Amino acid sequence: MKQLLCFLFTLGLWLLLVWPFAQLAEWPGAWPDVIAGLFFAMLVSTLLAQIYPNHPEKGLNPLRWFWLLIYIPYFFYYCIKANLDVAYRVLHPDMPIRPGIVRVRTDLESEMAKTFLANSITLTPGTLSVDIVGQTLYIHWINVRGTEEAEHTAEIVKPFERLLRRIFE
Repeated sequence: MKQLLCFLFTLGLWLLLVWPFAQLAEWPGAWPDVIAGLFFAMLVSTLLAQIYPNHPEKGLNPLRWFWLLIYIPYFFYYCIKANLDVAYRVLHPDMPIRPGIVRVRTDLESEMAKTFLANSITLTPGTLSVDIVGQTLYIHWINVRGTEEAEHTAEIVKPFERLLRRIFE
């Protein structure tokens, strides 16, 4: 199943990139592009299907796409908020920063969800994901507030985790 979905995704991406549909009626037209796409999709799915996500059929669920569409503006809100916070710290005469690496925990189970969480944290200004070990993420934070892991988790991870669970798990 993974190999078939990898093949279909790769072929679909190839066809979108070369867009041969306007020339398919005439010979040879775009048939060489389609044949090349079939060949390379087969090659990619044969060589790389093992690194394709587990249960890729979950990606066909429209409810997951709905939550992804909700997540995008939600993420941008937090990104803009973090940009303003970092701009304030840079422009402030005393530059009020307390950088450090904090440990946070996530309840997300799938590797894809944890990767997406780490990337979301990294793309938010003022934070940088350093490492993921099991359910623990190590985050470099521009202004460490609090001393407890639970406090750090509530501020850094929890805003994203609820929606990512609906998308990936």
